[in-house]
Amino acid sequence: MRVALMIEGQEDVTWEDWVALAETCEAVGIEALFRSDHYLSVSGHNERGALDAWGTICALAATTTTLRLGTMVSPTSFRHPSIVGKLATTADHISGGRIELGLGTGWSEVEHTAYGFPFLSMAERMDVLEEQLEIIHDGHWGEDDNYAFKGRHYELSGLSSYPKPVQRPHPPLIMGGAAGPRAARLAARWADEYNTVMPTLDEAAERKARIDAACAAAGREPIPFSMMGPVEIGPDMAPTVDHLKAYENAGVSRVFIQHLEHRDLATVRRIGEELVPALRA
Repeated sequence: MRVALMIEGQEDVTWEDWVALAETCEAVGIEALFRSDHYLSVSGHNERGALDAWGTICALAATTTTLRLGTMVSPTSFRHPSIVGKLATTADHISGGRIELGLGTGWSEVEHTAYGFPFLSMAERMDVLEEQLEIIHDGHWGEDDNYAFKGRHYELSGLSSYPKPVQRPHPPLIMGGAAGPRAARLAARWADEYNTVMPTLDEAAERKARIDAACAAAGREPIPFSMMGPVEIGPDMAPTVDHLKAYENAGVSRVFIQHLEHRDLATVRRIGEELVPALRA
């Protein structure tokens, strides 16, 4: 099982914190550092600051050498798909090919209201997500240098797909959720990985089965299935290893460990030095 560190960037994570987290991850062999993409605390602490997700990722891409970086996930309501496509491609160039893009509908109505972003119905947000996935995947990361698209929410004429991302055919594209019917169909068409949040063992197996079935219906091999959530890191790492191995047996190939105490670097070091090797064994 692969391990990524997941940080809630909207909960007062400063630039100095990000640098320390990235340096520690690289030093102890943690493969990837992901961050949420929010502008407002989701815990009701509006006094906490939030640096922009893609601004942070571009900066970290220039100050790291091996660490993979990404969002979990970027709301489609925050940015036009052409901006997202350019940001992810730019970060991929800065990093030398270490970027992953998580894309989702967005869910915090309070945050959208505070910053003036439209908060559409769930059905409309899924419509927007579908259009953005296609525009980024086929337009910005595709082979057509004169890409055109016309949908309900976006219209593009003659989009250039240059420069291409460093990663070929493109950076990994991650979707997340509970693997409902429409989300599963979209993942089977566009995604390179599907992520679900804090599932039980049964839920993980059921959701993976739905993604696998959607991939089969679309004529694709199953895509990797991952999960995100807090993981208890106690004095004895064995129970944590056993817990995550059970999820691996249920089909989870990567865990995004939600590390809420972002200034606790000692725990980050333990994850890299103890948990990562144990899960590879």
